[in-house]
Order: sequence, then C-alpha cells, then structure tokens
Amino acid sequence: MKLLDLIVKDAIDPNLEATTRDEAIGLLIDKLIDAKVLDKAQRDDFIKAIIKRERRGSTGFGHGVAVPHVKHPEIETLTAAVGVCKDGIDFNALDGQPVHSIFLIISPEQKPEEHLEAMEAVFSHLSQETFRSFLLQANTIEEVMTLLEEADSSTLGS
Repeated sequence: MKLLDLIVKDAIDPNLEATTRDEAIGLLIDKLIDAKVLDKAQRDDFIKAIIKRERRGSTGFGHGVAVPHVKHPEIETLTAAVGVCKDGIDFNALDGQPVHSIFLIISPEQKPEEHLEAMEAVFSHLSQETFRSFLLQANTIEEVMTLLEEADSSTLGS
C-alpha cells in the first residue's frame, strides 16, 4: 500500500498548530471533515474513539512520531491525515520526547487487514530518519505530497 493511496491531500497540515495530543487529533479530524471524507455529524465520535485508543497505549512511538489510529464501524474507506507540528507536542510518546509528525488513520472495522497494511506503509517510512527529517522541513502541502510521492517510489534514501 502506498502512502498516496491513503493520505488525503486536503487533510495535510504542514504547520499544525496544536499544543496537546487531543487538540492535534481534533484538528486532523477537522481536516478530514473539510476534505469531505468524514461526516461532520460524527466528529465527536471519531475523536472519542481515537482518544479511547490512545488511553490503551500511546501511539507516540518515539523519534518525534505518532500514528493515532482507530478501526471504526462507520467508515467504508480507509483514510488518513498528516500533521506536522514544528514545536512538538506531548503525545505521551514511548521515548518521552515531543511529537512533530502525526499520521492519523481511520479504517473500516470490517477490513482489519487493510488497517495493518496502512500501518505498515506508514511505519516503513517513519522509521527512516531521512523521511522524518524531510517531513519536518516541509512547509507546504505540495512539499509534503512530493515527499510522499518520493517515498512511495522508493527514491528517498534511508
């Protein structure tokens, strides 16, 4: 699965202005709503589901990265948003460091294999220091899209 297959261009925020984990999650859900891939009426439900998942164990995996995710019965198509928070936020990450790059994934509850493929695609790139560094340096949606395209085509070195 390619990053461009799951990340919604209009749900990329290269300058996410959040100061808390919950605020970041809300802002990324709002991006998906504004991009018309999520229904505004379900906003609070999506946020609650993701935060509930976070309480079971932080998705702040270290190296400045978090991948909040949830499988949801109201979703038919896997979708993802990306936020880059230059200042970093406390995501209760496993290494105790602030999180700068957030990939929020919502997938259909009835397609767990698709959820795993998406997580694998995201992690394979976020585990690369070069990818994380370039993502943090991106200032526009176009720069993030170019990085995702390069990552998908494997032209980005590790």
